Amino acid sequence: MKPDNNLRPDSEPPEPTIFSAVITPHRSLGPAGFLIFMLVLGGASFVSGMIFLLAGAWPVFGFFGLDVLLVYWAFRANYRSGRAYEQVIVTASELTVRKVSHHGRVRQWTLNPVWVRLHRDEHEEFGIERLFLVSHGRRLPIAGFLGAREKESFAFALSGALAQARHGPARTVFE
Repeated sequence: MKPDNNLRPDSEPPEPTIFSAVITPHRSLGPAGFLIFMLVLGGASFVSGMIFLLAGAWPVFGFFGLDVLLVYWAFRANYRSGRAYEQVIVTASELTVRKVSHHGRVRQWTLNPVWVRLHRDEHEEFGIERLFLVSHGRRLPIAGFLGAREKESFAFALSGALAQARHGPARTVFE
């Protein structure tokens, strides 16, 4: 058995996690769907371009290839931005929010769950539009990737975890 370098005999074991969530942007078209879409678009563009080429309008053929290239580039940029995520972890003594951009840039905030409250910007018709963690007069936006229904579910779960953290850790006593 290999020793764990993170746990030393003089340190305490890590606190149990009350709540943990990783929030990622939604992408409705998966890799297989993207491949099929690009093949269909490329095939339709090639056939259309060939019709113009045979009719003597040869410069149009290149523009049909250019539009496929631009659509491909736009989808790749969209998928690249989909690598961003937010991670929210609640323990009895810490609430950690870690935001990772699609470039890999990491920003992290550690807050005391006793002093944090969850603020919701709600619209009558559309539901929850934005969620913020508020502590000491500062607001940290979270769950921006989620839709209104997902934000509502996330807010319910996070509120419950914050309430549990405010009550302190639960101890099990064996007799």
